[in-house]
Amino acid sequence: MDLFEVTAALSKGNVIWRQHALVRLMERNISRSDVKRAIKSGEIIEHYDDSKPYPGCLILGYAASIPLHVVLSFDQANYIVYIITCYEPDTKHFMDDLKTRKNQ
Repeated sequence: MDLFEVTAALSKGNVIWRQHALVRLMERNISRSDVKRAIKSGEIIEHYDDSKPYPGCLILGYAASIPLHVVLSFDQANYIVYIITCYEPDTKHFMDDLKTRKNQ
């Protein structure tokens, strides 16, 4: 999976919002357009190649100046992005770069 494919599928509207993501977005006051902007401006910081049913990743991107982490999976055969969750990263769990996890 690469970010180019993910953003191309997203631009074509090939996106499915998982129920968990929709609930969390409402709780965290994050809009769907914020998530899309974060993906399009972002970079993959973790790959989850073994996730099922499709490989996933963690993206760090920005909506305006707000950093967001987006967890998604990508059905490459059907070109569909599944949005799993989104949140604002913090330095309790990540280093100052917001990319590197702190050892727990």
